[in-house]
Amino acid sequence: KTDIMKTLSLKLDLDVFDETEKIIMQLDKPRNRYINEALAMYNRYNARKKLRAKLLQESQAVYKNSLDVARDFENFLDENI
Repeated sequence: KTDIMKTLSLKLDLDVFDETEKIIMQLDKPRNRYINEALAMYNRYNARKKLRAKLLQESQAVYKNSLDVARDFENFLDENI
């Protein structure tokens, strides 16, 4: 983790801003910290979503390959019986 921070200008929908303000008051947490934590969580969510899609794609490829190998093995056994 690094202590380097970037400054940015952020435009929020009014309802998102109002909801955020209510929550940070209840949590007694600085807005900046809350937004940083929310973005970190959203980044992890999207990384997991991307990984899930990749694993699903690879799983389907392995499944097809496994079926081909099983079919070849059956054909081999049938020819040698």
